[in-house]
Amino acid sequence: MCFYSEGTPNFYMRPIEGLVMTVDLDTMEVLKFSDTGRGIPIPKSTNTDYRYNAHEKEPEMEPINPISMEQPKGPSFRVEDGHMVKWANWVFHLKADKRAGLVISRAMVRDSENGELRNVMYKGFSSELFVPYMDLEESWYFKSFMDAGEFGLGMSALPLVPLNDCPRYSYYMDGVFAASNGKPYVQHNMICLFECYACDISWRHSESQLLDFQIRETRPKVTLIARMIATVGNYDYIFDWEFQTDGLIRIKVGLSGMLMVKGSPYHRLYQVPNQDVMSGPLISQNVTGVVPDLFITFHLDMDIDGLNNSFVDVKLVKEHSLPGESPRKSYLKAKRKIAKTEKDAQIKLKLYDPSEFHIINPSRRSGLGNPTGYKIVLGGTAASLLDHDDPPQLRSSFSNNQIWVTLYNKIEQWAGGLLAYQSRGDDTLAVWDRAIENEDIVLWYTLGFHHIPCQEDFPVMPVVTSGFELKPVNFFESNPILRAAPAFEKDLPVCRPGASA
Repeated sequence: MCFYSEGTPNFYMRPIEGLVMTVDLDTMEVLKFSDTGRGIPIPKSTNTDYRYNAHEKEPEMEPINPISMEQPKGPSFRVEDGHMVKWANWVFHLKADKRAGLVISRAMVRDSENGELRNVMYKGFSSELFVPYMDLEESWYFKSFMDAGEFGLGMSALPLVPLNDCPRYSYYMDGVFAASNGKPYVQHNMICLFECYACDISWRHSESQLLDFQIRETRPKVTLIARMIATVGNYDYIFDWEFQTDGLIRIKVGLSGMLMVKGSPYHRLYQVPNQDVMSGPLISQNVTGVVPDLFITFHLDMDIDGLNNSFVDVKLVKEHSLPGESPRKSYLKAKRKIAKTEKDAQIKLKLYDPSEFHIINPSRRSGLGNPTGYKIVLGGTAASLLDHDDPPQLRSSFSNNQIWVTLYNKIEQWAGGLLAYQSRGDDTLAVWDRAIENEDIVLWYTLGFHHIPCQEDFPVMPVVTSGFELKPVNFFESNPILRAAPAFEKDLPVCRPGASA
């Protein structure tokens, strides 16, 4: 694909439309030359430079004073042996991977009652990232990428920007990878680890109506975040793994960077004779934002209190009351079904057929007799609308469902297959089927985005974020942070403005 870089570092906004060359990178020979965009002008460079020092005018808004979370006693976490992270009631291993990017493994949480370190997850990472663009022309139809398997999320992670990507007191971690010639190289500062206080609340309750005295109990929420940002061509992907003291793990993905745009002969929308044939909206003069989908499939090897786990579909079913039983006509009831095979655990989400999805340990019970477990709290539930026999979808059939559960196999870590470049869909998550009840199992979740570009995405996109959570269910005997201390004024630094000149 060809672009024009004169007048701006943002060459993505200046495509030379239709000019595509196929190159053999071993022999450096041009195998095919195609120019289907003759007559389509190259978009202008005006207002495409996104660098801070390129702007002469401040935005029309009230200025925001600098904000920083200070830690006068330093961070509460520590990193041992370069990779083992210990914070509050969590212990986990953190590393960089060439293909997956950020990898969390051996995640354990300490029981607030007896101090036992209990297994939650053996290994978690983003296994594949599928990005198909919705344009059928010769210079576009092939643009459907598997960013982890074809490019490598770790290989695409550049050094993070202090104070902007990561706050003060962040801990930075390098990645050490092997180049194509076998020699090692270092990706510096590609992961950061930091505590976050976003003025959220862990739990609270106030009472003044029914008692002779007033109760106001509330606790601030401080979390620990491991972050990595992969810049794969035009897109920037922000991966956050957030750990909370109540045992919850929140996984978030933020999308930013540049749209992949198409040169257009039109300056204004009214000039377009048939808007229905456009592959995306006009977002600037001579620039069309082609519609992409984005699907990120996570490999979550859950080991709840040990290896042998089961997947439970807790379905919410509508029941009807019997005649004369109640003024109510209908109510909901939770019905549990344990998946026997991998096929049983292939889940397509439906708004009017709701479920909770639990990973439990049948052999480990709470004091009340409930199996200990975690549930996946779903978010980013966009589904692929492509035909299953469409070539891009054949390679990326892991996006056919939002949830999969498979039997653990150490060589089955990649949703799109081990060799994504050579895949024809015969080595993906969709082809496996084995018994999974009371076994060492892996939960896969596909986070999805439909992205219809708009003018606000030009020349660089504001971050769009979605995610999901792994939340304890009967894992603890009661609220594990019940005895957490509130914040006290005496524990905080006193900050005063400096003397004026």
